[in-house]
Amino acid sequence: MRAESQRRDPAGENSTPVDGRTARSRATRARILAAAADLFTAQGYTATSIGAIAAAAGVGEQTVYYAFKTKKAVLAVALDQAVAGDDQPVPTLARSWAKALIAESDPHRQLKLQAAGAGDILRRAAPLLDVVRSAAPTDPDLNWLWRTNLEQRLTVQRTFAEALVRKTALREGLTLDAAADIALATLSPETYTLLVSKRHWTHEAWQDWAEYALTSQLLPTA
Repeated sequence: MRAESQRRDPAGENSTPVDGRTARSRATRARILAAAADLFTAQGYTATSIGAIAAAAGVGEQTVYYAFKTKKAVLAVALDQAVAGDDQPVPTLARSWAKALIAESDPHRQLKLQAAGAGDILRRAAPLLDVVRSAAPTDPDLNWLWRTNLEQRLTVQRTFAEALVRKTALREGLTLDAAADIALATLSPETYTLLVSKRHWTHEAWQDWAEYALTSQLLPTA
């Protein structure tokens, strides 16, 4: 392995040189985050200790504390990376799939891309989002994390709704705010978890339904 490699997100937005020590540190962080995600989703946030995370990752507890400081930070970073699909600090709206969706001229095609993009995120992140949502009522830090994630998802869906109304009229009587709310609910982790994890829909069936739901609720009747 070369002592220096390139760090790049899947869309190619950023790349920076990574030396050998940094690469090893990233590999350790990745092991910790993967172990933590497995434990959080299997037994919940409260029942998962830093010691258990360290043991599952094959590192000492101090390594986890040095890298993340707190258990809440481990969960927050694991969630960020599950949403993003990588460890690059590129926000959702700056990702190539989101930019392509906004630039798409066909409103039907935009909603297809919207369902697909949300599906990709939820397939990775829905289990951890369920962990955060479940623990939020009794943990102020996770309550803040859940509310922040919800606000971020609403911002994304409102931006997509604004892009949609530049291409077409909405269904009669529908406001832009209502369109964003409908997309937020349709593409929510709660709905995805209910249908895919609890009712055993395939991911593809959920995506087809989500595309149909968005199209039928947001676009004018032909």
